[in-house]
Amino acid sequence: MVFHARLAPPRFGSRLKAVSAGALTTAFLVLAPLSAHAGDPFRPNDPHEIGDKTEAVFNALFYEGNYTAAQSLVGQAIAAEPTEPMNYAIAAALGYLNQDLDQLAEQASLTQQTATALKATDPLRGHLYTAVGIFMEGAHVLQTQGIARGTPSVLRRLQRVFSELEAAERIDANDPELSLLKGFMDLLLAVNLPFANPDQAIARLQNGSPAYLSHRGIAIGMRDLGRYDEALTEVEKALTAAPNNPDLIYLKAQILFLQQKYDASLPLYESALTYADQLPASTVQQIAFEACQAEGTAGEVCFERSRNNAP
Repeated sequence: MVFHARLAPPRFGSRLKAVSAGALTTAFLVLAPLSAHAGDPFRPNDPHEIGDKTEAVFNALFYEGNYTAAQSLVGQAIAAEPTEPMNYAIAAALGYLNQDLDQLAEQASLTQQTATALKATDPLRGHLYTAVGIFMEGAHVLQTQGIARGTPSVLRRLQRVFSELEAAERIDANDPELSLLKGFMDLLLAVNLPFANPDQAIARLQNGSPAYLSHRGIAIGMRDLGRYDEALTEVEKALTAAPNNPDLIYLKAQILFLQQKYDASLPLYESALTYADQLPASTVQQIAFEACQAEGTAGEVCFERSRNNAP
């Protein structure tokens, strides 16, 4: 990859870390508030039951990109709607982003417990979120044991994940919630495993809903494949549906940077930073670093400057 001579490559981190901050979290918790049926933004027809408190968490996290609000709302959602597995998945993913590995482990386990119970009344979502809980458990293993030691255990868990997803697909392979979550999980695996196919993940995301999250996932996949024009088209579609989402604003800035359109990326980086008080500190630091590089400043200076931008 060729960058402008005055810039070092942006510190997107390892592929696993880069995806986990955006795609991984979304994969676990995907939802949005745009639906004709209260509580189920995935399905305009035949909606499944999702409570108002859960929907409020989803609103904050995925439509607004407000991680701070989601952190405060998720406890209320769990208390009011304790049988909804996505509440625990949200809590687990927020623990991951906050480097609270005990929270990640506990909430991943509760995701699986509530999802298993849900199979009696909503088998598709029960199997789907059992898979999500196991997947998140694998993330905890990698964080605590490292890639070398943890990979065999994670691969065993992946077999269980695939088994649960296959059970969900047998019920309805075209379900939009399943397509979206499985698409994001496939995308994460495709970026990190040499034998995985990102095109399959992108194709599945095209069947997902709500549209702004499916376009976001496709944009991430296109970015990682180096297909920047297509990535830009997809993120523009996502921003049309959620124009004030800082994750999407940041993603567009990043794609423009990778196209070496540094001047065009800067206003977007600066716009994303205006939301610093609602984003994870690590995300704010990364945005600040990349914005500094887009200005043409030396990497060492940008690193120090970015450390001062964390909320």
